[in-house]
Amino acid sequence: MSLGRGEAPDVIADARLTGSDRTDPFGSDPVDIHLADGLVVDVAPAGALPRSGRVLDADGGWVVPGLWDHHVHTVQWALSAQRVPLGGATSAAHAAALMGAAAPLPDGRRVGSGFRDAFWPDTPALATLDAATGDVPTYLINADVHSVWLNTAALRREGFEPDDSGILREEPAFEISRRLNAVDASVSDPLVDRMATDAASRGVVGLVDLDMSWNEDAWVRRLAAGFDALRVSFGIYPQFLDRAIAEGLQTGDVARGAASGSSARSATGSRSSELVRVGPLKVITDGSLGTRTAACSHAYPGDPHNHGVISVDLATLVDLMTRATAAGIASAIHAIGDVANSHALDAFTATGAWGTIEHAQLVAHSDIPRFARLGVGASVQPEHAVDDRDLTDTVWAGQTAQPYPLRALADSGANLLFGSDAPVSPLDPWAAMAAAVFRTRDGREPWQPHQRVDAATALSASTRGGSARPARVEPGDLGDLAVCEHDPLAADEAQLRSMRVSATLLGGRLTHVA
Repeated sequence: MSLGRGEAPDVIADARLTGSDRTDPFGSDPVDIHLADGLVVDVAPAGALPRSGRVLDADGGWVVPGLWDHHVHTVQWALSAQRVPLGGATSAAHAAALMGAAAPLPDGRRVGSGFRDAFWPDTPALATLDAATGDVPTYLINADVHSVWLNTAALRREGFEPDDSGILREEPAFEISRRLNAVDASVSDPLVDRMATDAASRGVVGLVDLDMSWNEDAWVRRLAAGFDALRVSFGIYPQFLDRAIAEGLQTGDVARGAASGSSARSATGSRSSELVRVGPLKVITDGSLGTRTAACSHAYPGDPHNHGVISVDLATLVDLMTRATAAGIASAIHAIGDVANSHALDAFTATGAWGTIEHAQLVAHSDIPRFARLGVGASVQPEHAVDDRDLTDTVWAGQTAQPYPLRALADSGANLLFGSDAPVSPLDPWAAMAAAVFRTRDGREPWQPHQRVDAATALSASTRGGSARPARVEPGDLGDLAVCEHDPLAADEAQLRSMRVSATLLGGRLTHVA
């Protein structure tokens, strides 16, 4: 039987199981996975039980739990489809020329994203950008999103006084991104749908949305319009915390208004409105590596007074997390430098909050065991280690803390949760797994191979519960599944990065079928 997107198979036939800590007796033998009401109800040797109802032929493919991306800026990632890609820009002059040649968006602005200026031979300057772009407001967003390069027309449009560089960093840069992302829903929602469809084609069933806005209303609107491709947990930023508390939001609750906005049941009997839930308080406490603002114990090379920035001091962070915890809201604390990670762990200690540290890119050796002791998840982006390897070896050459300590965190018992930080890296869990397991890309020697993790850990970290509480394919579990062409636990780097997914199921319903 040929099944299409939206249908709910009763049996996945001739599949093979894989994953960590399996208790089933099947090994690599083919099995049938029986589904009902959005759940796995039985796993049996292939053909041992009647294959009644709708059958999806896995054709010997490997079934894994549905994958999650635990850190996505959803609208900003979706909008990148209409922005000028600048990842290949080799200089400031080159990036400016690319923008000058680009057609403006319908709103009259040019927007590019993804530049990495750390190794450019020239320095971004306002005059360079103005000469290439003229009077058209032009915005170039750094790959790490912590800085934005604007021409004079854009700076004046946004109410900023031009200086010699045209660069805005940290909060002013975030404000520019918020304004650029605040497009009409008729523009953003179709792009979000396209993003979700692409994610489902990679086996993704859920994501944590950390857009810098009041996210609940947007997701209720999308559900009412028929969005049904992914599960979503949405973040709450400090400027919205009082509102969230006053309105009674708690982490894990179904988005309010969703049930009334979308009462349709899927073929599995589960409400599509329950796909979107309240997530954590998101606090950005320091900068980034690429913008040289991550808060570090040692100064940046050639800049002895620059240790990065702490954008939220410890007392304020403790207050925010205390109020969130008392209201039943988890915490997700952005910390990249070792000083910021220490402060975040101190705040978790002081408040009894639960949740995650986002990024954990440079961690003092003495702080690594604290994640597990405090029950704080390490929400990390393995592709960043590969993207930033040369930058880390230069900009952080004098640091004594451990960069990108995946293996050390895993060995200490910390719960790893993998993500992309899209648009910083593409939303692709297979790339994240490949980077974590092989610590390389493009044929280069592995970078800091002692921080590799095994493939089973990487796969688990890419599921809903993370490496310490991985999703499984067992009776009673959610029918959130993906069928892929290779066993991820035995795949080489190229096979992981190019993994073909033939089917993805969300609550037993097909969200992708090849």
